[in-house]
Amino acid sequence: MTSRPAPQANKDRQRDADRTKAEILLVATREFARQGYTGARVDEIASLMRTTKRMIYYYFGSKEQLYTAVLEQAYAEVRSAERALDVDHLGPVEAIRTLAELTFDHHDAHPDFIRLVSIENIHQAEHIRKSPALANLGTPALDLIGKILEAGRASGEFVTTADAIDVHMMISAFCVFRIANQHTFEALFGRDLTAAKHRARHRRMLGDMIAAYLTEGARAPGA
Repeated sequence: MTSRPAPQANKDRQRDADRTKAEILLVATREFARQGYTGARVDEIASLMRTTKRMIYYYFGSKEQLYTAVLEQAYAEVRSAERALDVDHLGPVEAIRTLAELTFDHHDAHPDFIRLVSIENIHQAEHIRKSPALANLGTPALDLIGKILEAGRASGEFVTTADAIDVHMMISAFCVFRIANQHTFEALFGRDLTAAKHRARHRRMLGDMIAAYLTEGARAPGA
């Protein structure tokens, strides 16, 4: 009679597998962000992890599947932070400002996410389009923004006709540009957009810009 593995042994193996997958994703994220999808090599990822290419393929199947898993995790992290944001106790203006600042903080702390987004745009979102996990991942963010906009219009504080996608675009455009274009911007204008001395001002600027647009953008001059 063959004995079954003890439940604790199964749990230990699962923890080891989860830990290994997390470590692979961590290293792969850095490599894909640094080298791009085409330039990154699974052999190099394996070498950095001191494991084998075969082990990586055991967990993720292929380079493309590994890259897609990296994207899925990167997007899931920012969506998770947005879902955890509690703005129900805030007025609409403060709520949208808080969401904008959360996005600013996340992108500032995760430059590899911005690089991955830029790389995936080079590939015309080929891998995102094929990922079931990413198909509706943007919905919670839009639902949150839509809820804030609805409350702001109901209170009379928001007077523009911008929808949730418009506002999400405005917030993302500011946050992404400051990370993605930092090197060319510094070369052309002599200013490091990510320097610590500019951070608080840029964060406040973003909140001011979004709030001002929603509360004043549709009003005629002198109205």
